[in-house]
Amino acid sequence: MGILNITPDSFSDGGKFFNNTSRAVKQAGVMIKQGADIIDVGGESSRPGAAPVGAGEEAGRVIPVIRGIVKRYPKILVSIDSYKPEVVKKALDEGAAMINDISGLRHPEMVKHAADSKAPVVIMHMKGNPQTMQKRPAYKDVVDDIV
Repeated sequence: MGILNITPDSFSDGGKFFNNTSRAVKQAGVMIKQGADIIDVGGESSRPGAAPVGAGEEAGRVIPVIRGIVKRYPKILVSIDSYKPEVVKKALDEGAAMINDISGLRHPEMVKHAADSKAPVVIMHMKGNPQTMQKRPAYKDVVDDIV
C-alpha cells in the first residue's frame, strides 16, 4: 500500500502533495512502479496534535486526487483514509474501493457505506483523537480496553 497524504502538515512527506493534484497522481504512479497495489489517499492529518478539518475541505483535498488516480491507473485499488461518512461516500462514488477509518467505524453511517459498497475496510484504534491520543497512552489490558 502506498500512502498519499494530501495535507499541508503531513508528518511523512512534509505536505508536498497538498494543493497539487498532478504531483499526487504522479506520486501514485511512482508507488505503483515500486510495487504498491493499493493507493491510500487521506486529506486530514492524524499525527499527534493535528487539528481536524471540515468534511468539505477534506473532500476538496482528496476527491480530485482519487479521480486522477482512478482515471490514470484504473486497475489499482484506491483506498480513502477518512472517518467522515460524507467524505467516504463521495470517495466511493468517485472510484475509491476501500475504506481506511482511523476511528474504527464509530459513525454508524460508515458501516452503511461499507456494506452498501462492499468495500473492504481497514479499522484502526486510537485512544481519543489526534489532539488527545498522547495523553496517558497506556492500557491496563489493551484488548479489554479497546473492545
